[in-house]
Amino acid sequence: MNKKDQIHIKFMQRCIDLAMKGLGLTYPNPLVGSVIVYKGTIIGEGWHQKKGAPHAEVNAIHSIKDKSILKECTLYVNLEPCNHYGSTPPCSDLIIKHKIPKVVIGCQDPFDLVNGTGIEKLKKAGVEVIVGVLEEEATFLNKRFFTFHLKKRPYIILKWAETKDGFIAPLKENRSKTAPFWLTNESSQTKNHIWRSQEQSILVGIQTIIDDNPSLTTRKVSGNSPLRLVLDPNEKIPLNSEVLIDKYETIVLSSNNKRNLRQAVVIDYKNIYTKICQLLYKKEIQSIIIEGGTKTLQGFIDYGLWDEARIFVSPKQLHKGVSKPKFEYMPQKTELIKNDIVQYYFKTQKLK
Repeated sequence: MNKKDQIHIKFMQRCIDLAMKGLGLTYPNPLVGSVIVYKGTIIGEGWHQKKGAPHAEVNAIHSIKDKSILKECTLYVNLEPCNHYGSTPPCSDLIIKHKIPKVVIGCQDPFDLVNGTGIEKLKKAGVEVIVGVLEEEATFLNKRFFTFHLKKRPYIILKWAETKDGFIAPLKENRSKTAPFWLTNESSQTKNHIWRSQEQSILVGIQTIIDDNPSLTTRKVSGNSPLRLVLDPNEKIPLNSEVLIDKYETIVLSSNNKRNLRQAVVIDYKNIYTKICQLLYKKEIQSIIIEGGTKTLQGFIDYGLWDEARIFVSPKQLHKGVSKPKFEYMPQKTELIKNDIVQYYFKTQKLK
């Protein structure tokens, strides 16, 4: 690797790091960071902070007081600059307006209204454009955005906690009726709430609601609570369930709605997992966490509808209980959270 490549990688990595600050806040827009470099030094930077707010390139350009210097700068950005009017004007026009001579891009934008047109416009205006610096990392950063636009479905994350001996919960007769049973430690629970704040939706089966009455919110951290979905084919959901009585949005997926539940969406349960993806795509939901229980998780696994799995392994043992899903993959990464182990799995499918 030559020195020029190393320099490009250094500044592109900074773009990716900046972009990550918007995780969970920019939907339906992608995560984008940008830096402006003058004579080998970053003199301006920015990231897209939320939907409707200025894009990363705009924030980076506006961070520089003396705009005349931009004629001698290079702009780095992890995703192709937009070339259409949405909530904000095209970033490509702003780059051309300020006569920035060189733009280095991580990866091309798959969105139909961009998809190479931003790059083409810059080139036609005489801008030197380099594409593909840290391309794999830049694509993975926006895995939700890419999956949504290329596969026409949300990015699917499977998540559960299991004991060392392979159970996700005690048998019903061994559970307390007044206090929840936690497999994981407090730090792991907080980590799970951070994950929820980063995704647009979360789904559980009806038995999880009946057994645990979870809120499925981000109450342990500051952040947006996801849209909640409950698989409830036979209308068993108790009317006093937390997901029905609090202020956050819930969709109950039922085969009928005889109780006239306002949160209910009637759906044919044939090929239900595919239909959930179609429903969320129509609602422009780019990501979902599947939190269980075993039957629900197994359905997504068996249909091959998952992109990532995050499994907490607790040192606790139950000896008997509700068995974990059958999931025969090797983790690509592990993390220790006090005495819990988190295993990360990524399905080997290219996003491009």
